[in-house]
Amino acid sequence: MDDFSIGHAHDEKGLTGCTVIICNKNDNFVSGMDVRGGLPGTRNTDLMSPMNDPQCCDAILLSGGSYYGMEAASGVEKYLEERDMGAEVRGIRIPAVAEAIIFDLALGDSKSRPDAEMGYRACLNAENKLPWKDGNTGAGMGASVGKLAGMERAVKGGLGSCCIKAGDLYVGAVVAVNAVGNIVDPYSGRILAGSLSEDKRDFVDIEDIIIRNYADTEKAGIQNDGGNTTIGTVLTNAKISKAQAAKISSLAHDGLARMIRPVHTMSDGDTIFTVAAGKVEAELLVLEVMTVKAVEQAIASAVSCARGKGGLPCAEDIAAMSLREIS
Repeated sequence: MDDFSIGHAHDEKGLTGCTVIICNKNDNFVSGMDVRGGLPGTRNTDLMSPMNDPQCCDAILLSGGSYYGMEAASGVEKYLEERDMGAEVRGIRIPAVAEAIIFDLALGDSKSRPDAEMGYRACLNAENKLPWKDGNTGAGMGASVGKLAGMERAVKGGLGSCCIKAGDLYVGAVVAVNAVGNIVDPYSGRILAGSLSEDKRDFVDIEDIIIRNYADTEKAGIQNDGGNTTIGTVLTNAKISKAQAAKISSLAHDGLARMIRPVHTMSDGDTIFTVAAGKVEAELLVLEVMTVKAVEQAIASAVSCARGKGGLPCAEDIAAMSLREIS
């Protein structure tokens, strides 16, 4: 995906980080976004409305640190300004950086947060094309999932990516998975990661527990107190309008709905951006199918590649425990 430069920076001890997607722009670039969660944290998203200018932002930042992580965007702006990127307004270069954040302060050191230096470093890593592995990377460094039974029964989340190609067309997704709900394989129904049983040896169907205890979910141990969110960016070389970019962001949430249960709750801030390079003609239906698949696979990769951190096990740890018991 040469139309974009992707970089990450993180604090492995503090367990937080950020991921930047820099647009190597041409005149056909457009961007859009869609928020479905009830507790979002975003920056500069109004500029992505089809009713507003510019047609495309210069970079998108996915960050940990909750609202404190908004500071990291200043480092991205500094990097872009130094390279003469952004719109020129009365002779002054103004980069447009959109951002969404996750709450990861409950894992690691809550005083460690993405700042301007970390945002700038992520840009340098993007420029240098540093390779990365999904999981405990960038914005996913402090992510966790399955928190409806309490943080003590959660598992490690992470950052996932996927790119699907059809001829000259590609659709990619980069997603930081920090959901309150479980991550479920939509085809088999198997829980990939999520709320653990009381003995922490297996995952539980948290939606079933909520329904069975409808009269008093709090008494059943359900904790729905915020501090969650799945955020991501869809990247494509398709030639679409700004309004269609917003629609693609909306369709990308179908990938979240297939994989995360429950999703788009009032304690999640689920937000998806879309950036299109405007090079390849494509039907919206084709983009929809490719987008949903890419988001699904990125979410699965985030939790399957994550490793235990901050006292939380990962999905692989739970699977290994089950295998040992069977043998």
